[in-house]
Amino acid sequence: QVQVVESGGGSVQPGGSLRLSCAASGSIFSFYAMGWYRQAPGKQRELVASVPSVGTTKYADSVKGRFTLSRDNAKKMVYLQMNSLKPEDTAVYYCNAHHHITGEDYWGRGTQVTVSS
Repeated sequence: QVQVVESGGGSVQPGGSLRLSCAASGSIFSFYAMGWYRQAPGKQRELVASVPSVGTTKYADSVKGRFTLSRDNAKKMVYLQMNSLKPEDTAVYYCNAHHHITGEDYWGRGTQVTVSS
């Protein structure tokens, strides 16, 4: 098993930036693809970005060019740098760990991001 804990959410004006962090612990980090998801009020949870242990990062079309996901395997950390934030980015952001072999998913409790003037 792996545990993941998010941090770094908050409130920001449109056009601003935030950096989310996800700390993982408990299992072999390289077995997991890591991702960020978000869920806005009244909407389904959606993938924002994900990265396997080794490979290419994928982004939702709505965040391409604005968000950057990075992964530090040595520190068991995943980051989401969010620039040029828009009101529609407002959501609870969740860190996800997905086991490559078993398919098990582990979720953090989420961190709120609010973009408003």
